[in-house]
Amino acid sequence: MALSRLDSLYMAVVSDHSKSPHHHGVIEGVEALQLNNPTCGDVIALSVKFDGDVIEDIAFAGNGCTISTASSSMMTDAVIGKTTAEALELAEIFSEMVQGKEDDAQERLGEAELMAGVSKFPQRVKCATLAWNALKKSIERHEQLGQ
Repeated sequence: MALSRLDSLYMAVVSDHSKSPHHHGVIEGVEALQLNNPTCGDVIALSVKFDGDVIEDIAFAGNGCTISTASSSMMTDAVIGKTTAEALELAEIFSEMVQGKEDDAQERLGEAELMAGVSKFPQRVKCATLAWNALKKSIERHEQLGQ
């Protein structure tokens, strides 16, 4: 079975983000929030630096499968410079997309829109959403602390 051009593009972009993830590391002076996916062993430590309600900087570290790492990299690209409200909206769009719900708003995800194919593999949805869930919890913690 031959791969479609979109499938080939998906594989190339996911592979690139997994091998050379963007915003990988830690942010000095920022407490990381750690989440794991016990199903496959993915672990992420997400550091988010806020300037009021804007995500000024973001970085992730940890160990994860190709999909988890690529999704984390794409997520950081998509939300840096966004307000917390915008980032939460993108997280919701992403979550719905990888569950198979299509929406024109997916275009706002940038390259993360290519992760839509994960919906064909329900066992991988948790891998794809791990970083996005860590982002939601980081924003929630930020808002609770009133910073």
